[in-house]
Parts: sequence; C-alpha cells; structure tokens
Amino acid sequence: MAAIMLQGTGSDVGKSLLVAGLCRALANRGLRVMPFKPQNMSNNAAVTPEGGEIGRAQALQALAARVPLHTDMNPVLLKPQADRTSQLIVQGQVRGTLGSANFREGRRSLLPEVLESFARLQAACDMVVVEGSGSPAEINLREGDIANMGFARAAKVPVVLVGDIDRGGVIAAVVGTRAVLEPEDAAMIHGFIINKFRGDPALFADGYQAIADRSGWRGFGLVPWLGQAVALPSEDAVVLEKRRDSRSGRLLVACPILPRIANFDDLDPLKMEQDVEVVMVPPGSPIPVEAGLIVLPGSKASLADMQTMRQQGWDIDILAHHRRGGAILGICGGYQMLGHRLIDPAGLEGDVREVAGLGLLDVETEMGHRKMLREVRGSALGAGFTGYEMHMGRTQVGNGLQPFALFDDGTHDGAISPCGRVIGTYCHGLLGSTALRKALLLRLSVASQERDYAASVDRALDAIAQELEQHLDMDGLIALAKGGA
Repeated sequence: MAAIMLQGTGSDVGKSLLVAGLCRALANRGLRVMPFKPQNMSNNAAVTPEGGEIGRAQALQALAARVPLHTDMNPVLLKPQADRTSQLIVQGQVRGTLGSANFREGRRSLLPEVLESFARLQAACDMVVVEGSGSPAEINLREGDIANMGFARAAKVPVVLVGDIDRGGVIAAVVGTRAVLEPEDAAMIHGFIINKFRGDPALFADGYQAIADRSGWRGFGLVPWLGQAVALPSEDAVVLEKRRDSRSGRLLVACPILPRIANFDDLDPLKMEQDVEVVMVPPGSPIPVEAGLIVLPGSKASLADMQTMRQQGWDIDILAHHRRGGAILGICGGYQMLGHRLIDPAGLEGDVREVAGLGLLDVETEMGHRKMLREVRGSALGAGFTGYEMHMGRTQVGNGLQPFALFDDGTHDGAISPCGRVIGTYCHGLLGSTALRKALLLRLSVASQERDYAASVDRALDAIAQELEQHLDMDGLIALAKGGA
C-alpha cells in the first residue's frame, strides 16, 4: 500500500500543516487517505470515538482526510508534565511515564506497536501520509528512534524533507541534514519541499537548484506562506505569543500562558468574533485590567501550574478582576484551579501533594489514576453543544452550586458560582458550538456573529489543499508513495 513521510530540518517547519493539506488534497482527488504520526510530544490532545486520545494535530489531519479519528493515527503520545517526565500514551491509553533516564529504551520498546498501528491504517486506505517529529538531523536522538528514520527504515516508507525558508538558512538546513545523516538514513530521503516562502519564487530559483545539486535530492516544490492557516488550531504552545489578536474589540478575553498549558485551541472560536479580542498573556506580564473575561485553560499539571499562577502574581490579578465584576471561565485544569484546593495523594503530577486554589468555586479536586476520556453532547446556558472530556482529577462540588452543563446521558458537568460570573467545566471544545458561544457572549453583553467554526476550518483546509495542488508536484509525490522514483 502507498505511504509517504514528511520529515523536517527542524521543529515548527510546517510539517503538521503540510500533512493536513496533503490529506485534504488527496481526499479531494478521491483517495481514501489516513494521517499517521508514530510519536508525538504535545499536551494538546483529542478524544477518539473509541475512547482513546491522539495529538490534536492528527485529529486535524483526520478531519482534512475526511475520516474518523482513530488511536492508530498517533500510537505514541508523550504529554510533558514536568521538566524531565512525560505521561506516556500508547495506542490511545495511559501506559505510565517516561523520564530522561528511561526515554531511549522506553521508546525503542514501543516500535512493534507503532508498526502494528501503521499496518492497520495501511490496510484500511489507499495512502498513508506520515509526519515525522522534530528532525532526523538530531542525530543525538537517533538511537532507539521511532519518530523519524527509525520508523521510516522499519516500515520502508520513503521520506521527503521539509525546510522552512522563513526562518533563514534553508539551503544549509537541507544540505546540512544530508551531511550529518548516516548513509542508510539519507538513502530513505527522496526529495525536499521548501515551505513558507514569501515573495517572487524566481528569486529563489538558484537556491532551489543549489539544494538539489548539493543534496542529490529531487525538489517537489516551493510552498508559499499559507495565510489560511490562521483559521486552523495550532499544535504547539510555542506559537501562542506569535498569535496575538491585534483587533480592538468590545470584549477583551485574556488567557495566561501556563507552563503546562493544554488544549489551548479551546479559545480559537472566540477569535472569529468581530467584537472579541483574545490576548494570550505570557509569563512576566500582568493580566490586563481591562479584560472582561479571563479564561483559565487546560493544564497537564494543575498543581504545578497553580503554583506558577501565584509566582506570576496572576492569582492577584484574577481575584481583583472578580471583585470588579469580571467573568472567569475555567476549562479542565483551569476549572480545578478555581476551587478551594487541589490534592494529589499519590504524587501523580510530581512531589507536591496539595496546593490551595483560587477559592472562587466551592469545589475540591483530587487527582487519581483513572483518566476520563469521552466525547460529550449536552446543553449549557440554554444552548446545545458538543465537546470532549480529558482529565485525571475528580472534582467534588459543593451542595449550593448549580452544574454548568447537563449531558444527554443524564449526567452533569462543572459548576457556576452563585453570582453567575465564575464558570468551571471539564468540557473541551465547547466554544466551537455556535449556540453555546453565542449564549456565553450574550451573558457578557456581546453579540455573536454566529459564525460556524467547523465550517471555517473546513474552508481553510480546502484553500490550503488548492495551494499545494498548485505549488507541489502532487503526481510525483503520489508516485513516490506508490514505490516510484
């Protein structure tokens, strides 16, 4: 069966976006295509229909391919929860933790399950588009690798190398990658793509040819800067400060960037609203006093992030905001931080066993081994919504609080303060539901444009696919995936 793998000269060169665009372009050609990433490291995850989790980048790529999410699309997911420790998710389920001491040996042992997932995808489609992680040029990580050349060689999948011209030095990045690779690894690479080009392509014609001449690899195209990507959710927290919204709106929404922030794309639907400005607040900056809504985002390590909240002085900003009559929305880990305390008796998140929360909701959270993973549908604030839960804590709600949401299965979620200005919920993705977003904004005296977030993402994927059809040798990539030269 056909397969091709995109690896990069470094992180954030645009591999995830290109894989999504290729998936949509191939699907538009009538092919059944599946995305695949052997190993991902991200605290942004999505829940699959069978109750597992994969990286949100692979969820977007599945959407681009117009196929249901499946845990086989990202068989190994590492979710950083401390500087040297990550939660290990294998084929959708928690397997334990990996630390710096056992990282290489631990991931090497996972290769059979990675290949097993890949084989199942291959059997179910016409073509698999694989995304590497980081760069094969990180040869210090080659031993035990399952994310780049370790996978490509084991699965016999041809590789195309992606270089980012926007960051500069792309000729050296591509040719230099060729220089540091072992001959057996370099033999897996059959060509290159230059990504994020701005300006007249003719100005880079000599550079493009120089890469081909010096690397011995074939060029598959020069991809322009894809402005449509602004409508898509981002995978990595490193882009948060780069995505400031510069519009002045009637409602300022502020979200602190916590060290272990997770699933921050929950806020993306608000960025479509004409009368809303979303500001991600970096460490060292106060939460703006003019904010009308503060959103406390998801977190992979709620106790540690609550401590950071205090170290940054953001707890003072939030409590002052509440006294001034401002609204606060806590999602997942942010919901837990709104309570009186968070306890971790088993030390699942680290050495700290208990921290005080903000005390804005009469709730307490205890961390446990059982992880809740499920898609949900229900109503809140008088509006219907869909979303998903992904958390390990259990929150006890005081008797005097009303739940935030009622699910269709009869269970409920979250809490609303007696004043109605503090909301906590475990539901991710709920702001993508037009009716729920409208209801929330109306509580804040802001009119929603009622734009369909899912439709805007879909339009962006189609536009990106059209760009790739125009600027890449799509027929050549398909031929390579099928075993051609």
